[in-house]
Amino acid sequence: MVENEESQELGSAGKGVTGTFRKVVVAGVGTLLLLLGATLMLLVSVFTLFQTRRFCSEGIASRMARVAVWLSGVRIVEHHSESLPKGQTVYISNHTATLDIFVVTALGLPRARYFLSGFLRRILPFGLIGYLIGVFWTVPYRFADKRRQIFQRAEDKLRVTGDSVYLSPEGGRICSGEIGHFNRGAFHLATNLKVDICPIYIHIPTALDAGMNLVSESGVVDVYFLPRITTSDWKVRDLDENRDAVRQVYLDFHASLMRPAQPGS
Repeated sequence: MVENEESQELGSAGKGVTGTFRKVVVAGVGTLLLLLGATLMLLVSVFTLFQTRRFCSEGIASRMARVAVWLSGVRIVEHHSESLPKGQTVYISNHTATLDIFVVTALGLPRARYFLSGFLRRILPFGLIGYLIGVFWTVPYRFADKRRQIFQRAEDKLRVTGDSVYLSPEGGRICSGEIGHFNRGAFHLATNLKVDICPIYIHIPTALDAGMNLVSESGVVDVYFLPRITTSDWKVRDLDENRDAVRQVYLDFHASLMRPAQPGS
């Protein structure tokens, strides 16, 4: 009995050391990948006079993200209810972990720019890559006036370019396993631009979810593209009502995934 317990403890300790070593290696290789990718993007951008934002985003950044996800032992499985929109679109998703950033980038959403936390631009590779692919950097919610200016500049830019945009209405990472509060920004943009919203639900199993950490465990991440939501008749005065209705779509879908499967189903 004692020998069995000791064997189990040694086995757990061995797995812990192996897991830590794997995460260190993945983090190191991932950092190198970021540096190489940022350098490549910069060279391509300089030689093309910064006319290759889409190529840097969909051709380089998305592939880098897929490699990073693969190195972590994560496989992305996409579930489409319909084909991706061809026109300008506001893409939104839930946000449970740092891994989401890599998963969404790996999707290579067509013509998409991204809203990301301004904190990330302090990390040189992220900052340079973000600049080259046209990221809109946000600030904390306590800087309300600054955030409004950022969103207004983003709206103006999107009107001119016709680009799509991705952002999470939850704002920060919600690590509780629930759907968090939805902020107004994404819905204000969609209302003013009169473009469809494409809701994306990212399901990261509990055992795989690294939360605030950069490197996750191995496993499968399911990405569900839910039916598009038209905003052609939306009005700013109904912003809260429309936001809550979209959040309910997420709540319902989340509940359907969490519901135990019925025998024989």
